[in-house]
Amino acid sequence: MTHNANTEGFLVRQPGLMTLIQDAGRFGQHGIGLTCGGPLDAEAFGWANRLCGNDEGATALEVSFGGLTLEAQTTTRLAVTGAEIPLSINGQEKELWRSHPVNAGDVIELGYATQGCRAYLAVAGGFDIPHSFGSAATVSRESIGGLNGGKLEPNDFLACAATSANGCLVLAEAHRPTYGAEAHLRVILGYQKQAFSDLQIARFFTSEYKTTDRSDRMGYRLNGPEIKPAIDGILSEGICHGAIQVPADGQPIILLNDRQTIGGYPKLGSVLSLDTAKLCQLTPGATITFEAITIDDAHNLHLLAKHRTSVTEPEAC
Repeated sequence: MTHNANTEGFLVRQPGLMTLIQDAGRFGQHGIGLTCGGPLDAEAFGWANRLCGNDEGATALEVSFGGLTLEAQTTTRLAVTGAEIPLSINGQEKELWRSHPVNAGDVIELGYATQGCRAYLAVAGGFDIPHSFGSAATVSRESIGGLNGGKLEPNDFLACAATSANGCLVLAEAHRPTYGAEAHLRVILGYQKQAFSDLQIARFFTSEYKTTDRSDRMGYRLNGPEIKPAIDGILSEGICHGAIQVPADGQPIILLNDRQTIGGYPKLGSVLSLDTAKLCQLTPGATITFEAITIDDAHNLHLLAKHRTSVTEPEAC
């Protein structure tokens, strides 16, 4: 663990419905049963940090649905990205996808999301949070990371270093993602596709599914046409991000950051990690469709996305 006894930072007045401290994630610990954590929408998380001049994986806040109120006790810059969510500083409405100066005594309020459901709040230099097993990422199911292994609570203190309030940046609207009530997800079929007949696979890729209220950071449970594998289960094995497992009821579950490290349900394939960000911004009742791609397609899409991000520079405010 590392900790900087910094008296500068932010006091949590209202923690919101579900606000978690996250960095890029906790990697290399599956062998002892610890999952990755990290931001569900890695794109929005990365931009919040870049707009504050940080590394893309610096420690920030994932604000699910909204309701967060902070009181600044330092001078710095902050940015909020992701879901369409009202942001105000001292009662004055502020723009998302850009950084803003804040000073000691300022009150930062996030309302409730109207499009999408997860926003990311970063500060210049990142929050100074003790690390557990190499990361500050909060995984509530494991009671690890963050300040206390769970969501923020009233009167929590988020330490960060004082920095200049100058040098704010903005991401042009043309480069900002949009969030809606539907998503088209690309899928790399896995070796267990052999457990599903051609008819079952065709049904999956030609049907619409709905997101349900039984969805969280572990995974999104879907509702739609049943997909039945020819086997009841498999020996438990490691589970990758985006894996589409099919339990006995035939309703697919797309596994996400806080997934269990091993499991024994048959898996049709895996959603492209670029697309899980879109999935995680959907609320219950949203429509999902799927498209099969090859692993070579997936590699190309990742390289193109990495290039696009590297050449897209935020502008000075």
